[in-house]
Amino acid sequence: MHAGLSLRVTVHRYELISCHDCGKLHRRHPLAPRQKARCVRCRSVLYRGIASDANRMAALVLGAVVTFLIAQLSPIVALEVNGQRSSATLLGAIHVLWNENMQVVAAIVFLCTLLLPAVELGCLLYVTLSLRAGLHPPGLHRLLRIVRAARHWGMTEVLMIGILITVVKMTSLAQVEPQPGLFAFGALTLMLAIVTAFDPRILWHLADEQARARGAALPAPASVLAGRAPALTCHACGLVSLDRGRHQQRRQHCPRCGAVLHRRRPDSVARTWALLLAAAILYIPANLLPVMYTHSLFGKEDDTIISGVIYFWHSGSPALAAIIFIASIVVPVLKLAALSLLAWTAQRRSRWRPLQRTVLYRVVELVGRWSMLDIFVITLTVALVRFQTLAVITAGPGALAFCAVVVLTMLASMQFDPRLIWDHLGVNGETDGRNRP
Repeated sequence: MHAGLSLRVTVHRYELISCHDCGKLHRRHPLAPRQKARCVRCRSVLYRGIASDANRMAALVLGAVVTFLIAQLSPIVALEVNGQRSSATLLGAIHVLWNENMQVVAAIVFLCTLLLPAVELGCLLYVTLSLRAGLHPPGLHRLLRIVRAARHWGMTEVLMIGILITVVKMTSLAQVEPQPGLFAFGALTLMLAIVTAFDPRILWHLADEQARARGAALPAPASVLAGRAPALTCHACGLVSLDRGRHQQRRQHCPRCGAVLHRRRPDSVARTWALLLAAAILYIPANLLPVMYTHSLFGKEDDTIISGVIYFWHSGSPALAAIIFIASIVVPVLKLAALSLLAWTAQRRSRWRPLQRTVLYRVVELVGRWSMLDIFVITLTVALVRFQTLAVITAGPGALAFCAVVVLTMLASMQFDPRLIWDHLGVNGETDGRNRP
């Protein structure tokens, strides 16, 4: 359904929405559940038709919070070798990494798998329960902005795949016993997939509807499309406002949520290049240096990323070897190449295949987090293999370098503004790219 072509006019205001990827403005139109509204120019999904039922949202988020607590507090898996037993929770695995002078890696794992998902769920629970009660919670706009920021870095689904790979890897070393945390993380992954479907902007619209029912005044940018005035889009709440930058020298803020507004991300291309250069430099030691050291009765063995792929391949798990190879070797290289292409073409104001470059950017955003898979496998393996008289596995410097590569490439993707691809094909996203020469 091309909802961008549909018109919905209220008495006092148009409901406007801007495409995140190309900047084209559309009039918002109600959708039935499971329908999608796509940009008429770059085909990006603008929003989805989801029933904005505060009761249903609150119930799902509450269930996810309970499951999250069980997953974090319960052991994930237990190993037994010659009467010696070892088990680990996620927090315990992070603590082991911290004590082995891998504080940076431990901090990033803690943020991506524990703190930020907890912040997202906590904020959503507070907001949905308040809206369910018909209240406008204090700090609503700031909390929903926090949810959007935390969602970029939450990686529970990647962690779940890492847990499964670790379990398969450990079956060749010891007797593996699944623990409650393993099943809790599986359930949490499914529940978060449903919760993630609730874009925070849905909650903003729900809060606006409740405020409108109470007679409260709301921002109304009705003249943006009608007068073809320059527009600024809030990337937090999605509100489209008039661009008064030509008349005001001070920084503009969103009239609804207070976020800083900018027509395009400042110094987008320069920051993207800087982050890509740092990631490319660190990619070399990330693949050459050991990511793990194995100390056993037979001596010390160094494991690099590629040696882990070879191990799974020869141990009869080619599917897992392919997953690790793609996530840890192929994806980082393709991300570096793709973002370099996007930055170079945007810098040159190239007219070459803007639609395909936009799709490429969306793919990079989608797969970027999966490179953390190897880091999560290392975290769990180091925590589980702690048999002092038989074998102990510790993290190596390659893990730190690889973790930095993943974070830097994700930051580079976030710094790149995809609207730069389309800017020279139209003014403020209002000219259809199909009319380009």
